Amino acid sequence: MNTSKIFFSAVFFCISFQSTAQSDHVKIEPVNFSKVVITDDFWKPKIDNVATKTLDACIYQTESKTPRIRNFEKVARKQGEKHEGVFYDDSDVFKALEAMSYSIKTNHDPKLEQKADEWIDKIAAAQLPDGYLNTFYTLGGLENRWQDMSMHEDYNGGHMLEAAVAYFDATGKRKFLDVAIKWANHFDSTFGPGKRDWVTGHEELELALVKLYRATKDVKYLKLADWLLSERGKGLAKGYTWTDWKDTGYAQDLVPVKQQKEITGHAVRAMYLYTGAADVAAHTGDKQYLTAMRNVWEDVVYRNMYITGGIGSAGSNEGFTVDYDLPNEQAYCETCASVGMVFWNQRMNSLTGNAEYIDVLEKSLYNGALDGLSLSGDRFFYGNPLASNGRHARREWFGTACCPANIARLIASLGNYVYGVADNKIYVNLFVGSNTAFQTSKGEVGINMKTNYPWDGAVSCELSMKKKSNFAVAFRIPGWSKGIPSPGELYVTDSRVSEMPVMKVNGQPVIYTEENGYAVIDREWKNGDKIEYMLPMDVKRVQARKELKADGDRIALQRGPIIYCVEGADNNGKAWNILAPSSSKFNIENFKVQDEKVVSIIADLPVLQIGTDGISANTSPQKVRAIPYYTWCNRGSNPMQVWLPVSLKDIKINY
Repeated sequence: MNTSKIFFSAVFFCISFQSTAQSDHVKIEPVNFSKVVITDDFWKPKIDNVATKTLDACIYQTESKTPRIRNFEKVARKQGEKHEGVFYDDSDVFKALEAMSYSIKTNHDPKLEQKADEWIDKIAAAQLPDGYLNTFYTLGGLENRWQDMSMHEDYNGGHMLEAAVAYFDATGKRKFLDVAIKWANHFDSTFGPGKRDWVTGHEELELALVKLYRATKDVKYLKLADWLLSERGKGLAKGYTWTDWKDTGYAQDLVPVKQQKEITGHAVRAMYLYTGAADVAAHTGDKQYLTAMRNVWEDVVYRNMYITGGIGSAGSNEGFTVDYDLPNEQAYCETCASVGMVFWNQRMNSLTGNAEYIDVLEKSLYNGALDGLSLSGDRFFYGNPLASNGRHARREWFGTACCPANIARLIASLGNYVYGVADNKIYVNLFVGSNTAFQTSKGEVGINMKTNYPWDGAVSCELSMKKKSNFAVAFRIPGWSKGIPSPGELYVTDSRVSEMPVMKVNGQPVIYTEENGYAVIDREWKNGDKIEYMLPMDVKRVQARKELKADGDRIALQRGPIIYCVEGADNNGKAWNILAPSSSKFNIENFKVQDEKVVSIIADLPVLQIGTDGISANTSPQKVRAIPYYTWCNRGSNPMQVWLPVSLKDIKINY
């Protein structure tokens, strides 16, 4: 039986090469998650887990354990009740609704849709006649609304717009979208050229307005997003009450966006700002935005990014300090910041057509972001350190609960990041088992990708079509597989000369052209053609540049996109007493962390003996196991390290 025909008749999603691009300025248009069916052994269980365990936790905390939904109910009752919680709590309701929307679209769960409708009814009932919607000020004093740029009114509103667009896309129901449009019109009537100035204290509204523009085709929302970006760097926020505004760099307000060259301040705010700038540039073609974002991107990736793709090293400002300040045990690395790295790097790939941005996206996705969610789906990390003395623990929830819903909406919408399309070319950005289909001038073309990535480097794609067709297929060549480091690269492996990926069509090796980090085959294709793409998956020892003082004389382990760590649970309760000399030989072994099937790395390494007099000279080799970083701290609190010392002089005993 022809499985490709079964797939094609069951999944009839058509993406037109001619009409997909939203603007002439977009080089690669991402394929929407709703048009991608994820079948992947690695990601499908996680998507299902989010749809049940993670969203169940979000709903329980939102309704029963915290006052978030209750505040909307209070506004609707109009009985003079007081607001409970924090001024930005509304945003967590909206982010959860966005994640619910993605899950409804992919899982078709009527109970989840019913719950979402219930929440939307309560949100709509809390909206004022002029469109304003914010429970903190409506319950606490409307006379103070829109007076303090730092109080997240716009941030809450932005997440509402994103959720409303997602729910409309998922269900076709307009009620929530109409609430969002009414709020956006209220904001537009209050702020803008010739009206009031405004700087968003926590960037988010900028990118959300572009999403609303795409949903409604009303250009005023795009213009408003562009105007909000132009307001930054003028000193307009000085004098407002929140102390963080004393340092305007905290919210990326030191200089105008188009002149920014360095990453500053709060990491999540920065990611949302540059995502919004990229979204605007995609429609306006403003090259000044692209130049600024490239400069800032290089500052992030070459000087301020952890090997896990995490960013924002300091807890004091939840963000950036100075270049190369990347401590391990004290690393903040907020989950939301890694989620933001996925958003921003996708936009940069879309604007430039360069695969290096997907390399960073992949690093953040599989490591820095995924670490924020437990394997069980109902425990979370807010920060993601690269070393632990055993006192870190995953939590059921947080007072500031941005991360649980944020990682939920990312995983639920994973299909957004797998494929791209431009001109007469299909792009495979992430190697995720999945099905989708495209429309060419000769008719529909289905693609069915199968892989055991990230544990295996073999990827196969079978094409299905009724007529032969000429088009190009471009597979990303992962940065970790290349033999030459990028200029300014922060982390370099000791085996940079790896074998390049091998490509076959119908079992026969083919020569591909390398373009902007993609392996491209342009030819006439027929029904049933099978493309095999084989990536080298050797264990790599990674060293940091000498400027990274925290990682001097240490190595980290990487295989494919996965960063590894050693955890006490696998190594006699300890992780800080292990040496990894340059002569060490590393092998792989299938393993389980709880129920998660992984590929672990094993080696016979010197393990220090600790006595009452300190470190013993006895460093007899023992079997040491390293596990994927994203799986650590799922078996209780215990010591962990990503960077292993290569000699006794750099050993630190801290547990």
